[in-house]
Amino acid sequence: MPVTPSGPIGMFDSGFGGLTVARAVIDLLPNEDIVYVGDTGRYPYGPRPAGEVREFAREIAWSLVDDHGAKAVVVACNTAAAVAFDQLREELPVPVISVIEPGARALSIATRSGRVGVIGTVGTISSGAYQRALGAVGRSLDLTATACPGFVEFVERGQTSGDEVMLLAERLLAPVVAAGVDSLLLGCTHYPYLSRVISEVMGPGVVLVSSADETAFALAQLMRDASLGAHPARTGTHTFLSSGDVEWFADLGRRLLGPELMQAGRWSKN
Repeated sequence: MPVTPSGPIGMFDSGFGGLTVARAVIDLLPNEDIVYVGDTGRYPYGPRPAGEVREFAREIAWSLVDDHGAKAVVVACNTAAAVAFDQLREELPVPVISVIEPGARALSIATRSGRVGVIGTVGTISSGAYQRALGAVGRSLDLTATACPGFVEFVERGQTSGDEVMLLAERLLAPVVAAGVDSLLLGCTHYPYLSRVISEVMGPGVVLVSSADETAFALAQLMRDASLGAHPARTGTHTFLSSGDVEWFADLGRRLLGPELMQAGRWSKN
């Protein structure tokens, strides 16, 4: 299928986290069609072996291109981007963008002292993807990278506040608090839903950086460069698919994203 400006933007995540990126893309590019796949039938990706996550990412990305005619693919999942982005960029016949590089650039701009932190899933942090991305921004930074297992599961249950979440956050964020960072990158697209708790633990002097907006800006620039932008006068349509419980995905997803997610369909690998 030829890549044309009339095709949708394909996006995927292990579940709901990528909806933060979808929200930013919808707001910035209201004329674009979007097809979003939440792989809730196999979440969370963070604790899974890298090879398994890579195959999940390839399945979904190729489905977005082959089954939905995606003109670009956004890897809206840090764990998947960390292990699969390079391969997807090489093998897919459409432009591919991940959340990692835009997030790293935004963090390097936000810091004043050069002491920065990144939090993410076990898979993302152990991959070294953010360490490499920050090393490529051309600025000397003192980085503390910390895995936060359990955060994704709270978000996927719709539990983004309360004593349980606060106690876990205090324990997991202790290394970046102790490091005295002045800017903290939320290196998982689920984490912005916990930003109030994270901000309370980190304190008012720490800037929280989310890659969602930066990814949307990078996507818009990529499509301009490739002449793939939809006609500015049209109104985009939004399709949301889940590999798990579709009704649950639609209900929680609507609360997290907004009215654009009124219903969802099922995604399954061919």
